[in-house]
Amino acid sequence: MTYMIFLKGCESQSRIRLFDTGPSFPESNNVHRDKPKKEDLLCLYYRMRRSILTLALVASLAIVSTISVNFVSASKDESNITLTILVNRGKILIDNALDVLRNETNAVIDLKYLEFPYNSTRDEIIRILSNRTPVDIIMVDQIWLGEFAQKGFLTDLTNYTSQRWNRDGNEEWYFGNWEGGKSQGRIYGIWATTDIRGIWYWKDMLEEAGVDPNSLKTWDGYIAAAKKLNSTLNGTGTEGIHLTGAGHSPDLWYPYLWMVGGDILQQRDGHPTRGNYWFPAFNSSAGLKALSFIQDQVTAGIKPQKEHYWGKEFIDRKYAVMIEGSWMPSYMEQPIQDSIDRIEFENQIGFLPMFPVPDKSNQTATLMGGWEFGIPNTSLHKDLAWELIEEMLEPNILTPWLVEQGFLPTQISIGEGKSRSQTAVYIPYYDEMISAVPFGGFRPSIPEYPEITHYIKEALDAVYYGTKSPKEALDIAATKSAAALGWES
Repeated sequence: MTYMIFLKGCESQSRIRLFDTGPSFPESNNVHRDKPKKEDLLCLYYRMRRSILTLALVASLAIVSTISVNFVSASKDESNITLTILVNRGKILIDNALDVLRNETNAVIDLKYLEFPYNSTRDEIIRILSNRTPVDIIMVDQIWLGEFAQKGFLTDLTNYTSQRWNRDGNEEWYFGNWEGGKSQGRIYGIWATTDIRGIWYWKDMLEEAGVDPNSLKTWDGYIAAAKKLNSTLNGTGTEGIHLTGAGHSPDLWYPYLWMVGGDILQQRDGHPTRGNYWFPAFNSSAGLKALSFIQDQVTAGIKPQKEHYWGKEFIDRKYAVMIEGSWMPSYMEQPIQDSIDRIEFENQIGFLPMFPVPDKSNQTATLMGGWEFGIPNTSLHKDLAWELIEEMLEPNILTPWLVEQGFLPTQISIGEGKSRSQTAVYIPYYDEMISAVPFGGFRPSIPEYPEITHYIKEALDAVYYGTKSPKEALDIAATKSAAALGWES
């Protein structure tokens, strides 16, 4: 049997032994990436989100290697099967899963790895699956799941999870991570790795400005802190608080929407062709409140930043405070390799696993990204593909790989188990990051989402630059989004 693995470059996970890539975010023209240093595997966490592709590498198609292993065979005639797998940074995980299965068969499997730069990965997947190329397992960015499912690229895994699995995803996964594997109520992906966003701050800068870090937890305190920091840091080349104005700016607005009871979309009856379908909900009173807080930030002197470097600008001390992802420590000049390095990092930089809330009675929220395992409809060996996915998701196999790469878990037993305390010894604020996962939201898994998020960004830009009020901007975005979703005007 031959297994072909497409190991794709991506934003949220780096490539084994070759290069690291950047955090999980939609492709953007104003994304800047830096070349990381080569270190041992432990340090991969701290460079797990950086892209170091040169233009020559981006133009290259793939790097191919082949190994042979054993795999469970459902029948005696499957020794010549080729199983094709598109994954991200999963070679070690796959090898470990296959080792478990190796003892159960005498079949010989050839593994081939192909690799694509992240910015071309989605298009390559669509091309490959549109051409009906047999692919048996795919690792999908969560923001692609709905599009791929509704285009018919992915197999409905609901029967596998309910009838062929001795695990209960509803009970064993964090709620958002299990729901994030669904499209139209059916399971098309199993969310395996995740990340969160929170507030990072330089302790010395806040102390100089007389800002209590705890004041950053509320909207009023956040605004007051910005004014103090801007006044103290004026003329130093450092700004008080960073505000994302780049292509993925809606991702940093959604948590404010969620924490005040709003949502991006809601299902509604009466769709002209679908009966019950998604309808824009972000222009509700909750949406207005959330966008008004963005307006308040701009009024207080916090400038939206069109250019985005995914945390490097904060590590370079260009900002005293920044809301950014759990990959932030990857940009430290000196890699964090042990508990001593972790302590030194935490002595300089603070972290709050939250977004600011209107007041302390509100539950905070965050945004989660990450990667999911699925089975393409072109798979010729769906049952074997599911067996391999089952093994990769077993906590005793998945946990060491998550720890090694520094990814956050989607399974409760891993997030709340022994590995959490062990990993927290050398990864800065790991325990705090895990604590935010249960409060994480995810972007809608529908094919229209990329167009909808574009309209939401237009609304944010209108408020950033004072061309429209929050209500007008949201209503216009909602009207455009409703049309994109097929609702009659």
